[in-house]
Amino acid sequence: MAAVAVALAAGLSGMAARLSAGQLADGLAERADAARLRVAPLARIDAESYERVLDAYREPDSKTRRERVSDALSGATDVPLAVAEVGNEVAGIAARLVEEGNTNLVGDAITAVLLAEAGVRAAVTLAEINLSAANLDDDRLGRANELVDETASTARRITGGHRRG
Repeated sequence: MAAVAVALAAGLSGMAARLSAGQLADGLAERADAARLRVAPLARIDAESYERVLDAYREPDSKTRRERVSDALSGATDVPLAVAEVGNEVAGIAARLVEEGNTNLVGDAITAVLLAEAGVRAAVTLAEINLSAANLDDDRLGRANELVDETASTARRITGGHRRG
């Protein structure tokens, strides 16, 4: 579902960019559309990764099961991290639209920033769960935390830190 949230944010950003004027808006619309096309298939790929994890848990031999589960969880971590990367990019696109886009669409652009942030947070949480369950501590966790921090910073800047809830 994190991929779906980011895809929605990208779609909303693309719409807001297309309804804004100028070369900046055209470039942002293209980037938003490209991001949506990259992230949308990740929802399906994530489900396939999870199926590989479930298959690994069905392994009858406990030693082999442990290894297969760890490998499957490690592989399943890459998908949400890819979602988080795209989500961070989409948050940046939407933030530029808040600052420089059509003033009538500021609410839509803010919504896109917040949707992207939610997608990044959800994706990183999934990656952390997978890494923890696989007993892995690698540089992917550091990158995941950077993505959350970057996206949260963008959201705070755009909302002025005055978010409800």
